[in-house]
Amino acid sequence: MFNIDPVLLQIGSIQIRYYGLVYFFGIILVYFYLKKKKILENEELEKFMLYLVLGMFLGARLIGIISNDPLALIKDPLEFFRVWNGGMSFFGGFFGGLIGSYLVLKNKLLEVGDSFVIPLSFILIFGRLANFINQELIGKITNVSWCINFSTAIGCRHPYQLYSAFGHLILFLIIYFVSKKNYRRGSVFFTFVLGYGAMRFVLDFFKERTEVFGLSVWQYLSILFIIVGVYYFVKNKYTKLG
Repeated sequence: MFNIDPVLLQIGSIQIRYYGLVYFFGIILVYFYLKKKKILENEELEKFMLYLVLGMFLGARLIGIISNDPLALIKDPLEFFRVWNGGMSFFGGFFGGLIGSYLVLKNKLLEVGDSFVIPLSFILIFGRLANFINQELIGKITNVSWCINFSTAIGCRHPYQLYSAFGHLILFLIIYFVSKKNYRRGSVFFTFVLGYGAMRFVLDFFKERTEVFGLSVWQYLSILFIIVGVYYFVKNKYTKLG
């Protein structure tokens, strides 16, 4: 039976969890990466980070909770702040962060987005490893030799979180490669959008999920990501600047 304590350190009633550390170091990584790139002035960067983090958290938490129980916040509004209970959606965080970013960046959105998705795609690897430690987002029951018995579920299951972590590693390498080319503005950002959508659509077939006409809600959103990404590249292609 697989069982790792998701709490790394506890001091009195304060718990430091692996998942929380991933969020913390992710924010620090994005800040210093963008600071090094010198795309934004210090004051603008700090304002951007504030709006980005608030947007990501509000979006991720709101969609994460509603997707598990649409009435959860009506039953108990304080559940929104109980992040230790789980319920953080990537798609909610992405759209929330996008809205927050636009309020600050306006016409610089794609330029900053091209740089932002590099540390983002990297930290998502560790986010899935934290999901594995938390024993959440479990896979479907299977009889493959590498299936895992989680203490949070019945039956031996696909280690979906590890599949996803590997998928994010591949996505990061692709994003990093594209970022080294002198492609037009937005190419790196939309490579992430297209790549994440394709990866998530495929891997979610291994995940325990609620289906609507054979697909999960997240797979339908993945299709939207794929369509947006394909549309951008059909329209613009990987044309180089200069």
